[in-house]
Amino acid sequence: MPEGERTRRRPAGSGGLRARGLRFLRRQRRVVARLALWSVLESAQTFLMGYALARALDEGFLRGRTGVGLGWLGVAVLAVAVGAYGTGRVYGAVAALVEPLRDRLVERVVARGVREADGGALSALTQQVEIARDTFAGVVMVSRSFVFTAGGALIGLASLAPPLLLVVAPPLVAGVGLFAASMRPLARRQETFLVADEALADRFGDVCAGLRDVTAGGAEERVAADVGARVEVELRAARSLAYWGVPRVASIAVGGQLPVVLLLLTAPWLLRSGVTPGALVGALAYVTQSLLPALQNLVHGMGTSGSRLAVVLRRLTAAGPAADQGGGGPDARPVHPHPAPPALTVSGLTFAYGPTCEPVLDHLTLSVPPGTRLAVVGPSGIGKSTLVSLAAGLLDAQDGAIRLCGHPVPGAAAHAHRVVIPQEAYVFSGTFAENLGCLRPDPVPESELLAAAEAVGLTALLDRHGGPGGLVDPAALSAGERQLIALTRAFLSYACVAFLDEATCHLDPEAEERAERAFASQAGTTLVVVAHRIASARRADRVLVMDGRECAYGTHDELLERSPLYRDLVGSWSATPPAGSQPALALRDTDGVNAVAGPGLTGDGRHVVAHGPVGQVQAAGDLRDGRPVRGE
Repeated sequence: MPEGERTRRRPAGSGGLRARGLRFLRRQRRVVARLALWSVLESAQTFLMGYALARALDEGFLRGRTGVGLGWLGVAVLAVAVGAYGTGRVYGAVAALVEPLRDRLVERVVARGVREADGGALSALTQQVEIARDTFAGVVMVSRSFVFTAGGALIGLASLAPPLLLVVAPPLVAGVGLFAASMRPLARRQETFLVADEALADRFGDVCAGLRDVTAGGAEERVAADVGARVEVELRAARSLAYWGVPRVASIAVGGQLPVVLLLLTAPWLLRSGVTPGALVGALAYVTQSLLPALQNLVHGMGTSGSRLAVVLRRLTAAGPAADQGGGGPDARPVHPHPAPPALTVSGLTFAYGPTCEPVLDHLTLSVPPGTRLAVVGPSGIGKSTLVSLAAGLLDAQDGAIRLCGHPVPGAAAHAHRVVIPQEAYVFSGTFAENLGCLRPDPVPESELLAAAEAVGLTALLDRHGGPGGLVDPAALSAGERQLIALTRAFLSYACVAFLDEATCHLDPEAEERAERAFASQAGTTLVVVAHRIASARRADRVLVMDGRECAYGTHDELLERSPLYRDLVGSWSATPPAGSQPALALRDTDGVNAVAGPGLTGDGRHVVAHGPVGQVQAAGDLRDGRPVRGE
């Protein structure tokens, strides 16, 4: 899901989630009954603790009968042992209730991953299912403990003296009611905070992995503003969650601590009403040793684990309502095909680097179909990298609109559909697997890493360093090797549009062609290449020739016919050049001038290379034989 744009999907709604929970408990009614029976045995400890203490005082120590008092205290100790035995059996019953839920969630996640080829299925299986199991167990334990502990304590109070219930029960009910009323808004704000926290963590992961690319693209201010906005969202969510934590504290104070104060304040009236001193002490023991801890566990456990459980269950069950409703699965739903939007649409795009500067791009309009290989060519400094930065959302245009796969740029949805490989490739210390898979949300299988390396041309480098587990030393790699790593990383990403901003400039022509063909072989992948060799334009489906305000767009053959600049770049000229043009002489003419560099040219010493405007020199590495120029 795109960072910062996560939506809380609730296809079944809260009511649907409760209905599923009730159906699950009905199917596990025998386990629930066993859990209730062991909980009753455990609650015997609660009942006898206060009752035995009251009898030990009233019938034993206060009457001088030490043996009777010690006997009742012995009953209390025995009750602790019986309660511990019941607690042990409770854990076994909770496990019998929780494990079937985990099994059902695992089946659902695996079925969804196989049916829909869900890339996040492994994460859901290894993390979210375990969170659901642990939080469900915690919710069962704290809610069960409170119900049976409160029941045992209230029965004990009624057995000691009914007036005690008049003092303890009303504030307890009020505290529980206050907590129950705050649970729904508290859960919503807990979910909002979790979503904001996940979005911020995802964005930090993207930024930290591409700090060098951010700097190379000049996007520091934009990225900082974007991250700052996500920090503000999480801060607001945290404050709202903290505000709604106040009712939790208030419910504990009202339901668990106020009864203690009331018992002390009403002690004279209770004693005049026939309540014995032992019964009063027993009531205080019930409240402080049983009711207050149970209420605290309920409030803290349900306030955090309960909301987390609801969030995780909604995510795990959101993708499969058809399985519960008998609809025949996702394939049974009608499909309404829609034509895929263009991979890249540019409308009236204008950009200048300053208010008084000439526009680098002036009302550029362009449409690139999905799966197209587009080469962007033109003289140095004409705005090719600027166009890529605008299309990738790294720069903001002054005018016009950009859409990537139908999504507006800039925007999180568009960001999730593209990958940018700049000229200076970023490689970090770590293993090759970590470098190659850092754009994927889940670990990449080794077989897929090796296949991608073979496709792009990284296999030889991988083999020299011991395979995907080998360590990468960025300082020891050449610029071309770093570019191969960055290209393979982009090849493994899920992006459907790849921007190569002179990302192969340090590769030889054969390696460059292999990498470009690897991207072109991916079904549905659109490749936008800022070309530094004209061979990239020859291989492209479409070519954009940038020449200031006069841009040309079409196929290689079309541009040869109508673009003088493109003919100049390619090295082909028409028989009747336009007026004012001074074309280079024909190949191998009598004056010994060659328009295009070829094998052996650098060692000839007699030829001149016609290459672009005056002052633009072709680097030796661009010559076809790759040998250095020796002073020519």
